Parts: sequence; structure tokens; C-alpha cells
Amino acid sequence: MKQTRILALLACSVAALGANAADIPDRPEKLKYPALNYSPPDAKQFRVALKAGPVAYVVPDRELPLVNIFILVRTGDYLDPVGKEGLAGITGYLLARGGTKSKTAEDLEERLAFLAASLNSAVGDTQGSVSLNLLSKDLDEGFAILREMLTAPRFQDDKLALRKQQSLQAMKQRNDDAADIEQRERRYLAYGEGFYFNRHSTQASLESLTRADLEGFHKRWFHPKNFVVAVNGDFEAAAMTARLEKLFAAWPFTGEVPPPVPTERKFAAPGVYLVNKEVNQGRVTILLPGIQRDDPDFPATQVMNDILGGGGFTSRIMNRVRSDEGLAYSAGSGFPGGVYHPMSFLAAFQSKSRTVAYATSIVLEEMRKIATETVTDEELNTTKKQFIETFPQTFATKRQVAGTLAGDEFTGRFAKEPDYWRNYRSKIDAVTKADVQRVAKKFLTPDKVVILVVGTKEEILKGHPDHPVKLESLGGGRLVDQPLRDPLTMKPVTK
Repeated sequence: MKQTRILALLACSVAALGANAADIPDRPEKLKYPALNYSPPDAKQFRVALKAGPVAYVVPDRELPLVNIFILVRTGDYLDPVGKEGLAGITGYLLARGGTKSKTAEDLEERLAFLAASLNSAVGDTQGSVSLNLLSKDLDEGFAILREMLTAPRFQDDKLALRKQQSLQAMKQRNDDAADIEQRERRYLAYGEGFYFNRHSTQASLESLTRADLEGFHKRWFHPKNFVVAVNGDFEAAAMTARLEKLFAAWPFTGEVPPPVPTERKFAAPGVYLVNKEVNQGRVTILLPGIQRDDPDFPATQVMNDILGGGGFTSRIMNRVRSDEGLAYSAGSGFPGGVYHPMSFLAAFQSKSRTVAYATSIVLEEMRKIATETVTDEELNTTKKQFIETFPQTFATKRQVAGTLAGDEFTGRFAKEPDYWRNYRSKIDAVTKADVQRVAKKFLTPDKVVILVVGTKEEILKGHPDHPVKLESLGGGRLVDQPLRDPLTMKPVTK
């Protein structure tokens, strides 16, 4: 009987295949797919304005017995007092690692390990963060630990001394890696010496930091009115909202609202800036003034950049520099939208010293070409489909939903453009070939190009015998020796 059923099923399957055979294309590129039907989550469904001050995005997810809470804090390195550079970073690091009023750092670490919980904290350029991941059955104890860490951190003396020692050792290695030098110097060129990005900690500022400094910084900025919360996991929304109200209620200190993030920048004068560092390959970054993410041209710049160099192996720069010429393993470009101020456009690659100039000329050629000639229909359609069809990945998990929506709240996007994600795909889809050329012409301006090169100067300036391109000619004839900086003072070293 069983064998008879199996044969009958097989017969039905063969018949079905035969009936549908005519519908199966003979080539994979002939496959047809239905249009993507996807609606992003509505922030208003998850947004809760807590009585204690923060805005929270509460996203239940009963798939696993876990809860993730992520707190964004309005603070940052830009708030470091003059002479105390590094204070924000060390405060953020030790907040979750330096113990609490009732627990030493060692006791806290041991208890978290017993709970299989993860507690972390950090402070970056323009925001701080605190995160807790734990089993939902341990929420009472976990939230008690989180509350004490946020209100009464210990900043244990031996942990502070250890972190200062670690930071000093890392500081001494600032010039060891050409990639670190490149990243640091591109920020100086793109934003200026005095910009908050470029206020680095020094040996003197590090040694000046005391436990009292950390406590003062913490009490100024770590207050519920400076928090935005994302929480997802195994809970009922109403019950979690009640927990959050309790977590942030009756804060023991007042705190302050931080000043706005600084926006004044100074882009370097056009030219080639060469940092002499003996390495096997030269590192090249081409810089131009950039854009903010709320600029009406931002969608078009994203499409343009993806075609130019942001799209990996489908982009022009990668194809020319790597695939056609074999001059670099990887090459590309980025055009990020700044939140508080315009970020910089950059194109970057690594190449042998003797081919640095030639490879740079190719990238500049592709930048000129996209500004003077229209892109192809295939390039435009491929790029737009990539943005549109991968869009759901932004909200692939409940954790991403909570985190993305909280990030929009923190940076002001929700207040300014609450329907941003709902309109995202239509704005990308509306970009035309003319738009791509227009924004390329507007932003990829040859007369403002700054070229940063980190590598062996003598070899780089020789150029390649088969390609008579001189590096200095690519920067309008202006070649600037960019000195290395003393790793402990961050002052340029002049010989």
C-alpha cells in the first residue's frame, strides 16, 4: 500500500513537471520575478516616550528567551575639556568594566558570567552607548545591575591605571601601521587641525586624567534626558515599558544637556600630500568636500557613487584599477552622508610604489568621465535594483528594527523626516542618468581634489617606466611633504 502511494505521488509530480515545462526558461537571465512587496516597520508602533525622560523603541520578539537593551547617550569625544583629551573614551570604556558601588570590577564580571549576560559601554566621537544582553528570566537582576552601573559606577583605581597603561602603549604604536596613518591624516586634510575629529589624546592629557575627572564626566552627561533606548526580545511591550520607567526613575543626579556637535571645518588646499613611510605598497586616498544625508541630492550621490566605486566588482574604479590593469587588489569610493555636517567623498586603493601615480590617474579619469558622460542604462538599473532589493535587510531582525529606529530618534531623523524609510526606495528609483551626471559634476570637482599618499616617497615619485605619469602633476603641480606626527604629542615632526 505504501509503495503504491509513493508511485502515485511520483506520477503526479512528473505530470506537473511536464505541464509546467513550457513555463521554465532555457536561460537563467530569462527568469522573471514578481515585484518586491515590502513595507518597512512603522516607528510610531514601537515608539514610547517614557515619563523618566528617554524615548524608547520597544520591539517584542518571542523567538528566543533573550532580551537586548541598547542605550544611546548624547555625549562624545567632542566634549573632552582642553588638556583632557581621551577622557570621554576612557569614561565610556570603564563604565561597564570598572565595577559599581556594590560590586568590584571582578565581582561584577563574575556575576555577569554566571548569568551568561553581556554588559558593554563605550563613547565615540558624537555618541556614547551602553548595552546589556541577557536571558529574559534574569531581567530583574540584570536591570538592577544596569541601573547601578549607570548611576553609581565605581571607576576602580586599578582598572583606570591599567586602561591608561594600555592606552599609552597603543599611543606609542600610532605610526607603526600605514593604514592608521592614512586614516588619521585624511581626517586632518578633510576637516582641519582644530576639528573635533582631530583632537587626539596625548601622553600629557592621558596622564592628567583622574578618577574624579571620570566621575565628573559621567555625572554631566549620563542622565535619562540624554538617553535614547532600543530594546528587543522576549517580553510583552507593556511590561517592558513599565520596567524601563522604573529603570530610569528618580535619577540621583541632574546632569546637563550637551552643546551641539561642532560643524566648522576647513578642507585642505588642493594638491598631493605625501607622507613618507617605508612600506611595500603606497596607500592612496583622493578626497573632496562632501554632503549631508538630508541634502536633496543625497539619493543621487549614492547611486552615482555606487556606479563609480562603491559597488564592488560592478563599479568602474574596481574594474579599471583591479580587473583591467591589475594595479590593486581592492579599489573603490565612498560618499557618506554626514549627520551633523557634510562628510567627505573619498576614493582609495593600495598599489605598488612605482604604480601609485598611474593608478591614481585612472581613478581621477573615472571621476572626470562620470561627470562628463552619461552612465549606461544597465549601470543605472543594476545600481538602483541593488539599493531597492536589498532594502529589507535594514530591518532583517527585531534587533535591527529597534536599533535603526532608535538611531533615527537620536540623530533627529525621525523628528525631521518621519517617513524617511517609507520614501527611501521611491527616491532611489526616481534617480535618472541626468541626475547622476549632475551630482557628479557638482561634487567631483577636479580643482578641489586633495590626494593623500602614504608610502615610500623615493620609489613613488619615480613613477612607472611604462606609464609616464608624475604624481605631482595630478595635484595641479602642488606636492606637499606631510610629516609624520609624534605619537605621544600628535605634533608634526619636522627634521
